[in-house]
Amino acid sequence: MIRLMAVFLYMSGYLVYSIPKLKRMKKLDKRLSVSESDQLIHAIPNKWSKTIMKLTGSKVKVEGMENLPEGAVVMISNHEGDFDIPTLLASIEKPFGFISKVEVKKVPILSTWMEIMNCVFIDRSDRRKSVQSIREAVKLLKEGHSIAIFPEGTRSKGGPVGEFKSGGFRLAKDAMVPIVPISISGTSDVFEKNGRLVKPASIQVKILPCIPSSIFDQKDMKEVSNYVREVIVHSLKDEKIAS
Repeated sequence: MIRLMAVFLYMSGYLVYSIPKLKRMKKLDKRLSVSESDQLIHAIPNKWSKTIMKLTGSKVKVEGMENLPEGAVVMISNHEGDFDIPTLLASIEKPFGFISKVEVKKVPILSTWMEIMNCVFIDRSDRRKSVQSIREAVKLLKEGHSIAIFPEGTRSKGGPVGEFKSGGFRLAKDAMVPIVPISISGTSDVFEKNGRLVKPASIQVKILPCIPSSIFDQKDMKEVSNYVREVIVHSLKDEKIAS
């Protein structure tokens, strides 16, 4: 219970504390390159997330940072638990936004941070708005920003990796940017498996070899979706064998 309270109080308290920084980030010099501005913005959620993970008492091991290329990419990850996003934000130095459900847009301060991080909110109950959000994400990728998605659409809570919905792969196809598969294991041990209490866990993040956008010349989106899922599942199996 103490760790849960510590994480909750820090998360909410830091958001209020960060308001002056948020205002500064919104007024960044327009002459900065996409890479420069994204790096300045990313430094803040990166630090915030590192502290969150430290408060959980968890140890995060990251492999494959060399597999992250320069420029915009679509990061594809399995979705194990609520701590996937802070784990990735804390672990990956390359700036990225992510696809989020539209309900999060109602959360003050947090939603504004997400907007300047180039996150995209999707209303899955409205097809027209979903298509519009996908177009917005493609535009961000073409501008040079990276985006992470969880194509399972829901948390596995440590169970088998679910089916990957192929719709999110349209981002990489339409923007013609590489795909970077990422496997995450252990985040559900922090929260979901503990009766919704926060406990220390050993978390493994593996950034897998980049898949060039030319894969769409050989496979359709469903085939690409299945292929990327297999790559991630294989990585998770290797992790279980190693442990």
